[in-house]
Amino acid sequence: MVRRGSMAEAAAELGYVPSAVSQHIAALERDMGVELIIRRPGSRLVLTAAGRSLARATETLFDATARFQDTAHGIANREIAELRVGIYPSTMTYLLPPVLSTLGARRPGPRIRLVVVETDEGVPKVRSGDLDLLVAYRYLPEDPPAPSEALTITVLGREPLVLVAGAEPERRRPLELAECLEREWVSGHAHNPDRRLLHRWAGELGIAPQVTLETEDLHSMLAMIRVGLAVGLIPATLLGAGHGAGVERVVLPPEVEPLHREILAVSRPGARVPILDELVRLLASAVESAQSSEDFMVR
Repeated sequence: MVRRGSMAEAAAELGYVPSAVSQHIAALERDMGVELIIRRPGSRLVLTAAGRSLARATETLFDATARFQDTAHGIANREIAELRVGIYPSTMTYLLPPVLSTLGARRPGPRIRLVVVETDEGVPKVRSGDLDLLVAYRYLPEDPPAPSEALTITVLGREPLVLVAGAEPERRRPLELAECLEREWVSGHAHNPDRRLLHRWAGELGIAPQVTLETEDLHSMLAMIRVGLAVGLIPATLLGAGHGAGVERVVLPPEVEPLHREILAVSRPGARVPILDELVRLLASAVESAQSSEDFMVR
């Protein structure tokens, strides 16, 4: 109506009869208690000062409404501006960089914001919506996260846990498990999942490793192992691509089952847009590559 300058032309553009438009304006003036339009028979409508202020505010409102509708349409077509992905610390270093590089080369898409968080802290953030996806680990089958109405769990693969000791260049044969039982061991704190897995595994073998060095940081574990302070179980991804220099793999008896931890993708049902599905597929391939890699076997 402001652009057209008459009730009749505004009504025609909106698909209303002129009287309906006039009634809406009159009702708005009554509600606000102020005159918005000066009506002069035979001439174009003139806005009052109040009418001009309201018209400027309406332009902003219409612009915001248009942006909202465009965004809502994009979301309906799975166009997302940003995704928040939680990852445990070693993923940032060894697993995720090539995945993100591949993803970025394939297609333009939303910005991926990475949040470094351990599994126990990340799962509640997925439930609350603070994270769209969590890359998590699970050492024991009964440990969280577990599938539920609030969570979708995708197993990306099983990452080997390798028992390693500091490399001894003068040693002419591989180090065996029995030779490690009198040494000091490094692992997580008493209630950490890796420590509980170690105790369960040791109990099944009838051995009692002496954990005298405790840390939650895998890089610190590896550093202590390299200098010969301890032996310990290290995820294979930390030992691949040359990062296993300075350590050697301990040979387990043939009857001993190798250990592993599960790598998981955790999300909310219905929240997996196509790019998240692609990210999950690439992560699964990366975990599979880590599982089959032999790089960590070299001294």
